[in-house]
Amino acid sequence: MAKKKSEAALEKTPPAAEATPNYTVVARRYRPKQFSSLIGQESVGQALANAIKTNRVAHAYLFTGARGVGKTSAARILAKCLNCEKGPTPTPCDECDICRSISSGEDIDVLEIDGASNRGIDEIRAIRQNVQTRPSRGRFKIYIIDEIHMLSVQAFNALLKTLEEPPAHVKFIFATTEVQKIPITILSRCQRFDFGIITTAKIAACLTEVVKAEGMQAEPEAIQFIARRAAGSMRDAQSLLDQLLSYAQSKTLTAQQVYDLLGTAGEERILPLVEAIFSKDPTAALKTLSTFTEEGTLLTELLDQLIEFWRQMMIVNCGGLEAVGDFLPDRTREMLSRHAKASPIDAILAGLDVLTSAKAKLRNTNYPQLTLEMALVRLCRLEELISVGQLTQMLQSGEVAPRPATAPSTPALPADKKKTLSESVSFQLGEPSKNGSGGLSVEQAWNLLLNNLPMLMANMNKAQRKISPAAHRIDLIFPLTSLSNYDYCNSPNSLERVERELQTHTGEKWSIRVELEAGARVEMPTGNGPGGTPSRQAREERLKTIPLTNRIIEKLNARVLQMDQGFGEELTPAPPEVPVEEI
Repeated sequence: MAKKKSEAALEKTPPAAEATPNYTVVARRYRPKQFSSLIGQESVGQALANAIKTNRVAHAYLFTGARGVGKTSAARILAKCLNCEKGPTPTPCDECDICRSISSGEDIDVLEIDGASNRGIDEIRAIRQNVQTRPSRGRFKIYIIDEIHMLSVQAFNALLKTLEEPPAHVKFIFATTEVQKIPITILSRCQRFDFGIITTAKIAACLTEVVKAEGMQAEPEAIQFIARRAAGSMRDAQSLLDQLLSYAQSKTLTAQQVYDLLGTAGEERILPLVEAIFSKDPTAALKTLSTFTEEGTLLTELLDQLIEFWRQMMIVNCGGLEAVGDFLPDRTREMLSRHAKASPIDAILAGLDVLTSAKAKLRNTNYPQLTLEMALVRLCRLEELISVGQLTQMLQSGEVAPRPATAPSTPALPADKKKTLSESVSFQLGEPSKNGSGGLSVEQAWNLLLNNLPMLMANMNKAQRKISPAAHRIDLIFPLTSLSNYDYCNSPNSLERVERELQTHTGEKWSIRVELEAGARVEMPTGNGPGGTPSRQAREERLKTIPLTNRIIEKLNARVLQMDQGFGEELTPAPPEVPVEEI
């Protein structure tokens, strides 16, 4: 009885091969079959079509460009044009047996060779021997070698003579993504066509047609996201669309389905993160990032979206909002416009540099979240940073360089302890003061100066502050452990700047007095030190004779803050060796 039931069940279940026919992916089903359908490569198609019309077909062609832009498709179309039963013609019929077999990659006279797996000299020798054989049914024997840059040096050398003077019935079509790796001797024997990347608008239009042909619908935001994600590659875009068609559970493809499938945040969901960055709020930025990671958002995808947002800001800053197109949501366009106008182009470029550097580090790090968190914090305090390139440019142009907001304090060293470094010099860079409105209290004005003069005020805050309102005087008393901060602040220039700013904000004149706590040595020696050691004043005079440091002081409007003990001292020559008398 059990045996009869199992036999009946097998009879009702159709074979798997009959139930599920072979599936051809979208990128192959919608591959271009005519030069006119080569999207984004109209100039290449026109040039090849004219060559066929005027009978000026070369014996070797080289198609170069990024992946998925139509190089192999163009090679097959050219092969059909030459071997079509109704040809040679710039518009093959796509109906004859030759056209159909070339489109499927199965024609006996059109040999498609993978250069990566057939890169040795033996494979090229086999081609040299076979070119003498005439085609079986077509007019030409055509060799399409993909990724030709993968051939070895010996293989390239073996191909040279055949490539330069092939038989009349042989045509070569090469395709590569890295043309710089091909020897110049090969390049000079080919007609080269460069395939450009396909614009986002053209990819989106093609995807829309594919969705309609598949009997489905798609939200414009979903199509636009896939088109931008493809980065100019039609094949990548069609592969992503094919993946989405399999993932969708309805007849309409939504943007949320794209985000769920790719593990990315929505277009508008990254806006709070961007807003936190421009608000200089690292706490909010890190909290938003933590929310994304808890929801399973891929950090690499999130970083790509941030890079794209900063890239769009750069475009809007340079060319206006219309330069980014109409495919962005209204809220995103509003934020782009607002921040692009408020940010200088150098700040936007610096942000792009931070993000792209983080992208490069993510490939080789075991701490991806930490890398992204560091990038976000750097973006939040980007205005406080200065790059080496900017500093070099300022030195060359003679401009005054800004200074970072914080300055580490240098601990005092015992007088009898000498450093091993012979020269160590610190500089204070000039800062333009900012004017404000008067009427504030001295405490409010002091807090305001923390932003206007960050480095100077960071050093002054190392001291104990005593305010005498009646005398309009502020006493700054530095502890013994802050001698370097005391030296930094105890200069007429520094005190004058703070006094001027205080008067601007409070409307009253204040004086500042800087001193060390009781028991500290205040005065620097004016003459030579113990054992003939040059005094500070003598070492400062010697410093002015050094061209490099003198130029730094001049160009950056700087002053000397600290010199290590031993700087400016001349080395005492060792006494001459006394020759040993011969016995």
